[in-house]
Amino acid sequence: MTINSELNQTAKELLNKIESRQATIGVVGLGYVGLPLAVEKAKAGYKVIGFDVQQSRVDQVNEGINYIGDVVDAELAEITESGQLIATTDYLLIKDVDAVTICVPTPLDKYQQPDTSYVESSGREIAKHLHKGMLVVLESTTYPGTTEEVLKPILESTGLKAGTDFFLAYSPERVDPGNKQYNTKNTPKVVGGITPACTDIAAVLYKNVLEGDVHQVSSPAVAEMEKILENTFRHINIALANEMAILCNRMGLDVWEVIDAAATKPYGFMPFYPGPGLGGHCIPIDPFYLTWKAREYNYHTRLIELAGEINNGMPEFVVNKAMYSLNSEGIALRGSKIAVLGVAYKKDIDDVRESPALPIIEMLIKEGANLTICDPHVKSFKVDGKVLETSALTKEVLNEADLILITTDHSEFDYELISRGNKVVFDTRNAMKNYTKPEKYVKL
Repeated sequence: MTINSELNQTAKELLNKIESRQATIGVVGLGYVGLPLAVEKAKAGYKVIGFDVQQSRVDQVNEGINYIGDVVDAELAEITESGQLIATTDYLLIKDVDAVTICVPTPLDKYQQPDTSYVESSGREIAKHLHKGMLVVLESTTYPGTTEEVLKPILESTGLKAGTDFFLAYSPERVDPGNKQYNTKNTPKVVGGITPACTDIAAVLYKNVLEGDVHQVSSPAVAEMEKILENTFRHINIALANEMAILCNRMGLDVWEVIDAAATKPYGFMPFYPGPGLGGHCIPIDPFYLTWKAREYNYHTRLIELAGEINNGMPEFVVNKAMYSLNSEGIALRGSKIAVLGVAYKKDIDDVRESPALPIIEMLIKEGANLTICDPHVKSFKVDGKVLETSALTKEVLNEADLILITTDHSEFDYELISRGNKVVFDTRNAMKNYTKPEKYVKL
């Protein structure tokens, strides 16, 4: 890659540390994004210090105990045992790092507005120990302008100037939990700094750590916006698939067959599939950062908000269809026994953040249904402030249920066993597409 020839001495010294792997790297936030990134940086030969406010996470990392599905247990154990990666709750150690990446949550508040408090808090902790020649990279998904409008002023309150004394960039996380093909190491990276030097330095660090290409853009705002575009694209197209599912349901058509037929076209069509709603920390949330920011420019993002209405309405659609399916058997929803298969928001992971199964379960409980909830990846979870436990999926569970509701298509579920039963099976994920269908089979 071409490096800006007009780097000042501070930038050159930092760049030399990074290229020679003499730099110590900090990662703030050891969750689904931060821990895999910290592991990859340590594997690349950097000394890494992970920071987290949760003592339990810090203790697990230091003991080499993995709690993130996309991290290899043996790799974490090896780099922590060697001291290549250590974790701490003490932000004083920021003074010892040459580069630090912020990987903290950016949720929406109850008014559907971005909550940047975690980013701001992390920025203030870094600012206390910010020193000349440090690189700071924000990875948390957020609205365009956050790096320059929120984080930069906090860091520059120290008297140090971004782009001259320290270097600031944005590089959006691209984590897809459970993806067997793409992970932190081989997914292409986008990097945008507040100056060309900031972009170059951050890009060199990622080049040294990752196998995927590093694409440099002209500013943090471009990088922030492209991340929102990625997830808004999926958000809107999933909404279209969900709306098609509702219409096909009324018309007596199989929406899955319709989509698969359309997907035979080799150009101009990309298949997206319906489901019981949106889950995860990205797609249900990220587009609304842009909706909020757009108001500053007197623009109303109608398509995003309409897609949100459709996707947010899917759990209620599922509950209503479950009720109709029970009615067809002469069974009322209140007092019925329902086996709910899956709590995680997608197959073969343990992540329940924003899972559509949660509002479905909450609505079914409020309607008086008796639930047995099965998920091989999730032992317990909260609904309406109450902790619920999951059960193993057994023949007895299936036999006792009036309705079997598949909300997550985990590979571990015994679909052959499900297919042999005589109870109503409501499949919201087309999970049984490759199995013999039971006699009483209903799809989304």
